[in-house]
Amino acid sequence: MESHSTTMDVRQISALLRGQPEMISGWVRRWSVNRMLLYIAVIFVGAGCFGAAMGCWRAPQQGLYDAIKFPLVILLTTLGNALLNGMLASLLGLNLGFRQSLLLIFMSFTIAAAILGSFSPLLFFLVWNTPAASSTVGSVSAAYSFMQLAVVGFIAFAGVAANVRLFPVLRALSGSSSVALKVLFAWLAVNLLLGSQLCWNLRPFIGNPDIPVEFVTPHAFEGNFFEAVFKAARHLLFS
Repeated sequence: MESHSTTMDVRQISALLRGQPEMISGWVRRWSVNRMLLYIAVIFVGAGCFGAAMGCWRAPQQGLYDAIKFPLVILLTTLGNALLNGMLASLLGLNLGFRQSLLLIFMSFTIAAAILGSFSPLLFFLVWNTPAASSTVGSVSAAYSFMQLAVVGFIAFAGVAANVRLFPVLRALSGSSSVALKVLFAWLAVNLLLGSQLCWNLRPFIGNPDIPVEFVTPHAFEGNFFEAVFKAARHLLFS
């Protein structure tokens, strides 16, 4: 498999997951519609499986909603991050055009989606062994907090691992480990802020047992992601 290949070859995903810098750097320099379609397909499959596992704790209908909605959230985050991260990379010493930045961000989210897809059986196992929404009020409240923190942990791990996997590529493109490290941390910060905010605005994903199953909440701009995570951790640890 050559670095300039532009065909929709699924073996490219294996090379991407291994983080091979020479091959991936060649892909970044050469735009390919087929490769982008392959990345989008992996994002929809991986994130869709994870979303289905995430939402089925509340109800099968919520699982179906999340299987559709979660990949869309990742794609929206990818597009937003491509612009922001491209500007940050240039400021930090890595000269990337928008198209190159978009490719790198798509690669990172493709890796993250593949990791999340591999986590979906484990998340299904947690859902199966966690008190359901039809159980008693106290156990559901604790279970909901546990599910929130577990999902956040899975997503955070996948996002960090995906960006760290591309660190050798950033180093190869910039020619400097210090520049690559600065870009990596800047990208992680932007991914956290933008991704978490989009997830919050397009909630529910797990599905609060106290409200009906819905695709998007009408109270999308109330509260924030970090407050919700803090409350879930406090409830789980001190209730």
